Order: sequence, then structure tokens, then C-alpha cells
Amino acid sequence: MEEGKDKLYSAEGTNANEAPATSESQAQSAQPTVEATPAEAVAESAQAPAAQQSQTTSQPPRKGKKKKGLTFGQAFLAALLAVVAGSALITLFWIALFSGIGSMMEPKATGVPAEAILHINLEESIMDAPSKNPMASIDLATFQPIAQVTLYDALRAVEAAATDERIKGIYLNFTGGGAAEMTILEELREAIKAFKAQGKWVVAYNEVYSQGGYYLASVADKVYMQPEGTFDWSGLAMNTIFFKGLIDKLGVQVDILRPTACKYKSAVEPYFLDKMSDANREQMQQLVDQMWNVIVEGVSESRGISVEELNHLADEISVVLPTQAVEHKLVDGLMYADQMEELFKSEYGIEEPEYISLSEYASGLSTDPKRLSAPKVAIVYANGQVMDGSGTDDNIYGYTLSQTLREVAEDDDIKSVVLRVNSPGGSALASDLIWREMENLKAKKPVIVSMGAYAASGGYYISAPADAIVADRTTLTGSIGVFGMLPSFGKALKDKVGVTIDGVSSNKNAGMGTGFTPLNSTQHRAIMQSVDRVYTRFTSLVAEGRNLTIERVLEIAEGRVWSGEQAQKIGLVDTCGGLTAALAIAVDKAELGDNFQIVEVEDEPTGFMAILNSLNVSVRQQLTSRSELGELYAEYKRLEEMIGKEGVYALCPYIFNIE
Repeated sequence: MEEGKDKLYSAEGTNANEAPATSESQAQSAQPTVEATPAEAVAESAQAPAAQQSQTTSQPPRKGKKKKGLTFGQAFLAALLAVVAGSALITLFWIALFSGIGSMMEPKATGVPAEAILHINLEESIMDAPSKNPMASIDLATFQPIAQVTLYDALRAVEAAATDERIKGIYLNFTGGGAAEMTILEELREAIKAFKAQGKWVVAYNEVYSQGGYYLASVADKVYMQPEGTFDWSGLAMNTIFFKGLIDKLGVQVDILRPTACKYKSAVEPYFLDKMSDANREQMQQLVDQMWNVIVEGVSESRGISVEELNHLADEISVVLPTQAVEHKLVDGLMYADQMEELFKSEYGIEEPEYISLSEYASGLSTDPKRLSAPKVAIVYANGQVMDGSGTDDNIYGYTLSQTLREVAEDDDIKSVVLRVNSPGGSALASDLIWREMENLKAKKPVIVSMGAYAASGGYYISAPADAIVADRTTLTGSIGVFGMLPSFGKALKDKVGVTIDGVSSNKNAGMGTGFTPLNSTQHRAIMQSVDRVYTRFTSLVAEGRNLTIERVLEIAEGRVWSGEQAQKIGLVDTCGGLTAALAIAVDKAELGDNFQIVEVEDEPTGFMAILNSLNVSVRQQLTSRSELGELYAEYKRLEEMIGKEGVYALCPYIFNIE
């Protein structure tokens, strides 16, 4: 397996003697595809009749004749043509605007100098999956492009750079604090360690070190920081905001539908409790301890400082100032950014340091032409909440992903599949639809699941059928449990604003769950039958997929969230590792040897309509909410989503970034 892992990206890369260059077709695909011809045709068709109409109506009336007004038909036609012409002009405006934005988004020339330094900056957004939103790579406040790179491309770039003679080293330079999903930091750190194993150097510099940023930076040979910067080393915390007090004051009544066995299923706790339950506190404490252990163990290994000493420094908050970071050997020296170039000259013999960003270098990588006809290993992305129906935003839609999996199953050129799951779960119904397609896919070819930051609840539901499951040590997974929640606003509307609701029904329990009145005992019992049925099916599918007894699954289920490392020990995960390890297993199970190519399969929208779909009220609402709520935005979105949920859900409550 290790041999296969070493050759994982052998089908892709750049010739060490040639600068990676983006082909014309690649450059075009880097921007939204917008065809102006149809719009121009509409404009011309609108202008011609309009001109004829103008000529007809502008002629003076004959002498002695009474001037006639427009008939209804003429007025309607004129108005219609005006609307068509106006729409055409607006369309042309958006085409011109986004063509300009698209040209700004084109990657720069990716020629790599003979003595180049690969510049990795966490300000370049490293995403677990490609965004389906064509506006995601644009700052909507300034209309400036945002540098982005997927985790797969980032790992591929670092691996290729390790054997590229033009790349002399890596410069980890974090403009900001370096917040990112822990699993991304974990996988990128391992890739940089492999880069160092090729005999190349890595240097890190930052003005401000967050704990996540430092975890990544500590892998470097040398770590520097700005003399007046700040250093955060105080440990991790996970907090939950509880809304019960607010709900009570508003007079909103909430029916919680959770199986008794799912005591760890804490997604609903903020709506009927004012603090953590004992079960939730237990699992959250274990999770935060596990994540912190991964950080301190990594730093300890790289910096030669004991785990005990690192924990003591965090407990006492002994490292805040740059001088303290040097004193405790977390940092090697203090200097300004411009002095780093002198260091590259004196320490590494690079007279004129030239940098190439991670995204630029990744965009220059291409598949070896000799491998274009080789068997394919496909990466399919399941990123975001699991939702019912179809959709084109950054979520997992039951119908949409199911269709993608069917197409992959029917493609004979694809010999093995890696499903990259980064999801806290969502709709139980949509999860079951995807589970079925995973079963059908597995019957035709090997399927490996690679878990990102989250593969919990519904995210685990869709992962269970896989031939093998690979998770990072800090992945949040498990959460095998379900819940339902029905808020009712009738009393609040009456007491607070004087609005009342009345109506008639054919039967005494008709209108159940309308949101006006709380559930009675009969209604509650009826809905709980559905909730219990979903939990029974969920646990049975896990037992089947993981080859465990149902008794064992019930012991480790209960809605409990496990870290990837914990999940491996209890049988929910096969091995700890990242996307690279999952791809290696996929190659091995398909018995492809060295003859393969890796392709990414995306169900993303394309073209001008995809751009228009993203220009809606939700974009403006998101901008306003983010600017006004700041760090509370995530809680606001979670509350908004929970209140709007209907049906039975399999959802993990935690959204967690390391800062």
C-alpha cells in the first residue's frame, strides 16, 4: 500500500524541465462560460421592429385628418418590444460585467523560474471540495477575485513540487491568522512532511500565529514571526449557544422528537435546555481533548518540546508576546517580512527569490498525455448538508448526487471511486436515496469513502456501504441517530402581536404540524413512530455495511459523535488518513498498478444561468448578515436552518474550525 501511495499522482504533474502552462481551453474553463451571441440576436430582433415602429408613428398626420392614437394592439406590441429590448440590454450588461470578472479570474502565467519558492498562504482559501457557486471566487463587496484551491489540488501541488527541481523550498507565510478546518491542516501538514523527506527546506513566517496556523507552521525547518506580532497558545474550546430562554420569552412552543436511545443527539438541546446535558458534555469534552492532542503531539514532534510542557504553556497562557515564543522555543527568531528575502539568500543561496503561489502552481499541473487513455479513479464530492430534492448550491441534494453516482456507475472507463464526504448530515430521506445509489455503485466497482472535517449522522449514513472508510484523526463522525423538531408559533403570535389563527378540519388531528399549535399526545405518538423507524433502519444499515452485530451498533450509536481516531478503534472507520490514503486504497482495490489517472466528478452548474442563479436575495442577505453578526453568523444560520426543518433529520450539531 505504501508503494501505491508513493505513486498516487504519478499520472499527473509537470515536466521538471518545462514550465507548467495553462492551455487555452484550461484558461477558458477558469472563468464563467458566457455566450453573448444569443443576447445580441435578441437585441437586434428587438431593435429592428422598434425602429420600424418609430418610423411609422413619427410621420406627421396628413393635412386635414385627425391624428389617431395607438390602438391597444399597437400599444401592447410597443410595450412588449420595450421590455424585450430592455431585458436584452440588461443581459448584455451582465455578460460584459462577468466576462470582465472572468478575465480577472484567469490564472496568471504559471512559468516556474529556475529557482522558485512555493508560497503557501492560508489567505488562499483551501476548500475541501470545489464550490458549485460561480460567485464563490469573487469578493462581492469589491468584485475582486479570491484565490482558491481545492484540497486535492493543494496536495497534488505539494507532492509534485517535492520532485520538481525548480522548486527549492516552501515558504509558509500566513497573512492572516490561518483559520481552517482541522482536517485540511492535518492533511496539508502531512504533505509538507513528505516534501521535506525529499531533502527540501520549509520556512514559516507570520505576523500573528493562531493555534491552527502554528500547528501547520511548526512542521517547518525554521519558524519566524514579526517582532510586534502576537501568539495564541491557550488550548481549544467548544461552546454551544442555547435558545431556550429566548424561546420561552417569545412564547414559542417546541416539540422535540428524539428517540430515548439517542441521548447524545444534541442538535436539539439548545431548543429545550439552557445548558449542556451530561451526555453532551461528555462527548464534547472527549472531542476537544482529542483535537488538542493532535495539535500538541504534532508540535511536540516537530519542535522537540514535550507534550507536558506545551500543555503547561497553554494552561498558564505563557506565550503571548513574540519574545516569549522565542524563549519557549516555539519560534526560531523575530524579523520583518522584507528581511526574509535576505534569509533566503544567506541561508539557502537564492540570490533573487521568486515566488509562485499554491494556486498558480496547481493550475499548471496537467495529466501526462500518455495517461489520458488510462483507467480512471474518480473523486466524487459530497459536501455540505444533506437536502431533499435537487439543487445547485454548495449542499448535498438527494436527487442530484444520486444521479451523479448513477452516471459514475455506468461509466466503464471509471474503475474505482472515492467519495469525499464532508457533511454534518441532514435529511434522513435524502440520505437513504444516496445510500441506495452507493449500494448499486459498490456492486459494480470499488467505492472508498474519504471523510473530511465532518462525516456524521446523515454523512455517515451515506458512507456506511463503502468498501473501506478512511478518516482523518480529527474528523467528526458517527452521530448515528435521528431527531425531529416542530416549533409552534400560535401562542407567541397571540400574546406578543395579537394575531390569532382559526380554521376547520375534516378530522380531529388534521393540520398536524402546521406550526400553529403544539402536538397533542396522539400526534406526538404518530410522528415518533416515523422517527423510531428511521433510527432502526439507520442502525441496521450501519451493522450491514460495517459487518457489525446490531447489538454492537446500538452500543456505539445513541447519536454520539466520535473523532476519526476513536471511530477507527470501535469499527466505524477502517483506517486514519487523508484523501491521499483513500485514493491509494482505491487504486489498490481496482488493481490498477501504476496505470491510472485521477478525475474529479462534479455536479456543478455551468454557464451564464449558473451565475444568474447566484445573484439573488440570499446573496445580499448573506452579505448583510455576515457584516452585522460577525462570528455569530454561523449560529444565526444554524438557528435559521433548524427552525425551517420538517420531517426526520440525521444531523450532527458541531461546526468547528481551529483558529
